[in-house]
Amino acid sequence: MPLLRLRVNGNEDSARAIANLLSSLEGVDHIEEVADLMPHMDDPDSSSAGLPDDRGPGVHELEIEVSNAYSANRVRRAVETLAFDLDVMVEFEVEEER
Repeated sequence: MPLLRLRVNGNEDSARAIANLLSSLEGVDHIEEVADLMPHMDDPDSSSAGLPDDRGPGVHELEIEVSNAYSANRVRRAVETLAFDLDVMVEFEVEEER
């Protein structure tokens, strides 16, 4: 069963909209938002510490189990289309087999 991992660079509403879209697609077996285990902190001595760009909209990581490769491709296309409409960035990680 293919496992897709994606990272949404956007606010909570955008991540929720993408998760809702995924739950409506045929062939999607499971969706889970996973916690980011790596802290994203700047060095306090950094010249960019505390700048507004450091407090962006947020990063949301999702894991999606799909039933087959066809469904995985359909998920990618649907998420890319919605991300464009929402004006958020989505990054897909390499697919694994379970």
